[in-house]
Amino acid sequence: MTQVFDFMFSLIGLILASPIFLLLTAIGLLDTGSPFFRQQRVGQFQKPFVLIKFRTMTPDTASVATHLASADAVTPFGSFLRRTKLDELPQLWNVLNGKMSLVGPRPCLFNQHELIQERSRRGVFEVLPGITGLAQINKIDMSTPELLAGTDAEMIRRLNLSSYFRYILLSITGKGSGDRIKTVEL
Repeated sequence: MTQVFDFMFSLIGLILASPIFLLLTAIGLLDTGSPFFRQQRVGQFQKPFVLIKFRTMTPDTASVATHLASADAVTPFGSFLRRTKLDELPQLWNVLNGKMSLVGPRPCLFNQHELIQERSRRGVFEVLPGITGLAQINKIDMSTPELLAGTDAEMIRRLNLSSYFRYILLSITGKGSGDRIKTVEL
């Protein structure tokens, strides 16, 4: 049932947000010369797919989990995108083409072995990855693999239409946060 809502909401979202999408793309071109960030992620049944987001870090940043990236790599415009969660907007394409859901476990990188192992053990890869979910609204990120995988599994077990809409609403209204970025110690 949520697949119908995923398709409908992502299509409507892309249409309604197209002026914002175009504006952010233009600013992103000026900011980094490359407004979109594409990265291979672990999808449903551990199959790879290409996740697309607005670029928030310099193009030469290493392809690592966000909590392992340097805060210095985030551009000022990227910081704005992260704070407002607008960097996630292009993922509506991933939802529209059936590679992601609006609600589900955040897709990880293939080099996040501990998280992949924990998620495999708990059956998390049986569902589509999502833009938001229980972990995100509770500020649980990929730096705590066991906690994240457990929270993802709990969300999957309890997911119904009511919680699907609640996670989306809480994310849109600013509850939770994205993956933290390590800060440079002085």
